[in-house]
Amino acid sequence: MTIKVAAIGTGNVGRHALSQLVTDPRFELTAVWVSSEAKAGRDAGELAGLGNSTGVTATTDLDAVLATEPQCVVYTAMADNRLTEALEDYRRILAAGVNVVGSSAVFLQHPWQVLPDEMIKPIEDAAQHGNSSIFINGIDPGFANDLLPLALAGTCQRIEQIRCMEIINYNTYDSATVMFDVMGFGKPLDELPMLLQPGVLSLAWGSVVRQLAAGLGVELDEVTETFVREPAPEDFDVAAGRIAEGTAAALRFEVRGMKDGKIATVLEHVTRLRDDLCPDWPQPAQEGGSYRVELTGEPSYALDLCLSSPNGDHNHAGLVATAARVVNAIPEVVDAPAGIRTTLDLPLITGKGLYARSQDEGNQ
Repeated sequence: MTIKVAAIGTGNVGRHALSQLVTDPRFELTAVWVSSEAKAGRDAGELAGLGNSTGVTATTDLDAVLATEPQCVVYTAMADNRLTEALEDYRRILAAGVNVVGSSAVFLQHPWQVLPDEMIKPIEDAAQHGNSSIFINGIDPGFANDLLPLALAGTCQRIEQIRCMEIINYNTYDSATVMFDVMGFGKPLDELPMLLQPGVLSLAWGSVVRQLAAGLGVELDEVTETFVREPAPEDFDVAAGRIAEGTAAALRFEVRGMKDGKIATVLEHVTRLRDDLCPDWPQPAQEGGSYRVELTGEPSYALDLCLSSPNGDHNHAGLVATAARVVNAIPEVVDAPAGIRTTLDLPLITGKGLYARSQDEGNQ
């Protein structure tokens, strides 16, 4: 029996989610919400880049989406720069009795002790009222720093620290809003962007270190953050625009979960816009970027996760993985108890039903 779904957002992640919702026989697409009038009225197949007609046209009206009575909404609309609006969207959707899977806002991955209770309660109350559930995840925050490290932890006798790293060149990441306004690339080093304002790193990735700690049964004493930026040695261009000499071109930060004065769980990002920048910083396991889990204990582990795709580079693969992580969770989320759900309480999502011949083989 197919699950009726609607898509909210058709951007970098959303178009990949929409493509799977259209082509995956487990789902029936009922509606698509878009943020711009330029996309309104366009067919879902066109917005997903599939080149076929689905009969489902995009709208900017959330009420119209809910009127199609989906069982689940896939929410990939930008939330980093519109948190209040995104949380209100979630409240409305959940209260209407519709489940949610999504890629943002990332702090909802595991919001307890990250968000103030007064921000969590309306979401929980709406979910209880609508008997609906919500699951926010992706690749990072998400699979690379929740399920993967905790699976390794399950083979240890003792654990001293879990470190999760993203080591990636963002030069092909084509979102000026994220790159310039949120992360501050191409900006003067004395100008703090949204991401580096005090407390924002801990808000965005505190859910990661707190969920890891919860998986270990550890109550953290505090969460701290640190960062360093390096300038561009000369002018150069990336997919999102121009990086001027002397402006931010590399960023390294940590969000640390502290216990008894020691780092118990830590999320680290090492982000460059050129491979030759900051050669003394950690290097990826493959050209362009990779994810890494370093677990110190008995035994200890170092695990590199390398993403690739026949249709693009590592950044493209990460966007597809983020979309697929939440889309593939839809059946489990629809069946889950009401409330905010996390990787710690959902069943293992295995990719059941996704086996297929290679695209090249299918064209022979």
